[in-house]
Amino acid sequence: MDISSSLAKAQFSNVQNPNDITVSKVKTFSESQARQAAEDVEAFFLSQVFETMFAGIKTDGPFGGGQGEKVFRSMLVQEYGKAAAKAGGFGLADEVQREILSLQEAQK
Repeated sequence: MDISSSLAKAQFSNVQNPNDITVSKVKTFSESQARQAAEDVEAFFLSQVFETMFAGIKTDGPFGGGQGEKVFRSMLVQEYGKAAAKAGGFGLADEVQREILSLQEAQK
């Protein structure tokens, strides 16, 4: 499944009957909302990448380990993803925003 079809499904998620899609039922995004959604997508992607990177790091030692560190590490990785996406990330957010806006234009 490509990103275009994923975004299209997200736009129509509030529609009861998928065969009855009209332009008035399609959720439209302003440019700033599209940017925020695109940054959220990139932040999620980056947090998954960082999660994989941190998976091999041992937490042994006098102040490491335990269930608490697992929980806080996942939260830290999510925040790393958000910060990296906000700082520019890989440039994925630009492409996702462009795709969101082009899908909206195609539907009008």
